[in-house]
Amino acid sequence: MRILLSNDDGYFAPGIAALADSLARIAEVHVVAPERDRSGASHSLTLDRPLFVRRAANGFQFVNGTPTDCVHLAVTGLLDKRPDLVLSGINHGANMGDDTIYSGTVAAAMEGYLLGIPAIAVSLVGREGSHFKTAGELACQFVERVITRPLRQPFLLNLNVPDIPLDELCGWRTTRLGRRHTAEPVVRATNPRGDTVYWVGAAGAAADAGEGTDFHAVADKCVSVTPLQVDLTHSGRLSEIADWLSS
Repeated sequence: MRILLSNDDGYFAPGIAALADSLARIAEVHVVAPERDRSGASHSLTLDRPLFVRRAANGFQFVNGTPTDCVHLAVTGLLDKRPDLVLSGINHGANMGDDTIYSGTVAAAMEGYLLGIPAIAVSLVGREGSHFKTAGELACQFVERVITRPLRQPFLLNLNVPDIPLDELCGWRTTRLGRRHTAEPVVRATNPRGDTVYWVGAAGAAADAGEGTDFHAVADKCVSVTPLQVDLTHSGRLSEIADWLSS
């Protein structure tokens, strides 16, 4: 199996190194990742300037663009052969609930999915980032399951792994996305030149974290597995809008 790895934390991040090390046991791994941290880049493509690709000392390739750029370039011309699977991560921090809309980690996987390739986003839930090996091992087990028991393809899955030792995990749960409260207010500050500057506020606490959600699974020390889709059509309102337009 040929696997393309990317992320939004940058090619130098410990998470992507842990993921590459784990998957190298079972697959041919190619890494194409951003040259710097692009967290929160969402599904953006760089269209206003050319992109370059360089190779780091560890063999990883990096791009002066977004996570979506990395996967798009790799699949549409950079790699000699089309990958069988795209993995993004391991992100340092959760990508649950509304976070998935902003996440560059999820966007990299989604780009693979849009290009017709099965894709998985992997995130480590915790501030410390102490157990990337746990998430790497879980990702490897998941890919082995994909190889031996293929799902209908293509698919887009979002995995969130608690930042705890492997032997403390309580298994897998299939989940839906939870919801957060609105974000905290912006943080106002003054730079050395006396200008007022603003930092985007922290994400709000979970508003919908009940049983069945990704938040609930991770709080119970389980790996959350959420199937995602890209179709934004609100099918339930099609008739309403059609009637409104014709009235």
